Amino acid sequence: MCLFPAKRVNVLNAKKNYPKKSLGQNYLVDENICRNIAASFNISESDHVIEIGAGQGAITRFLLEKTKNLSVIEIDKSNCDILKERFPGLSILNVDFLKYRFENKNGKIRVIGNIPYNITTEIIFRLIDFRENISDVQLMIQEEVARRFASGPGSKEYGIPSVLLQVFSKPELRFKVSKNCFYPKPKVDSRIIYFDFSVSKEKEIKDIDFFRRFVKTAFGQRRKTLRNSLKAMELDLSKSDLDFSRRAETLSIDEFIELSNCFC
Repeated sequence: MCLFPAKRVNVLNAKKNYPKKSLGQNYLVDENICRNIAASFNISESDHVIEIGAGQGAITRFLLEKTKNLSVIEIDKSNCDILKERFPGLSILNVDFLKYRFENKNGKIRVIGNIPYNITTEIIFRLIDFRENISDVQLMIQEEVARRFASGPGSKEYGIPSVLLQVFSKPELRFKVSKNCFYPKPKVDSRIIYFDFSVSKEKEIKDIDFFRRFVKTAFGQRRKTLRNSLKAMELDLSKSDLDFSRRAETLSIDEFIELSNCFC
């Protein structure tokens, strides 16, 4: 929740760069929350940090107090101009994050950001694709989506993103951020979620590509039993002793791995 009374961040400067709905922009305007977000990431001076969607620098300011080895990715050119003015010398990349390629030149990168709700899943999967170059990630996303990513078997939130994220990382739900902390105010609250890519089950999987396809197919028709949902893959189900009258949402991460290894 927002900490009140709180100093409000001025997100509308003289250039009147108002948040753009087309880019899913909702600016954080609570200084205490911005400070807490930076503090919770536990940054050291030597860390190479990338901030996604820096906006006009509400969080950037506090990140720079912890490391000078910071780069920000911001798709909005007008916001990039504001960032250049506010933080001379800051490495600013005016690119679409979904087209950005991580490079691993000087050790692994740490990623932090307040990301648009409408492309959260795309951003998450992009981070998974470059997991070899990333040590950990802390994002602010929609509360409901954060809970989905961290959910376990048997819950209605448990699905493809839950399984993949818990294979390639260790998700951790952190503090909640009230919708009142943003301008314009969204309809829902947000949540800080942390992913540790150093904790992974990837080495237990024989074929990563097959595993991803297997999980997506299993959840493709989640109301159906595994026997029916997996028909498209033409697998020999007799290779496993699993009860295929179960549904995908009942399988644990380890069971998904075991089944994938059995069939690939």
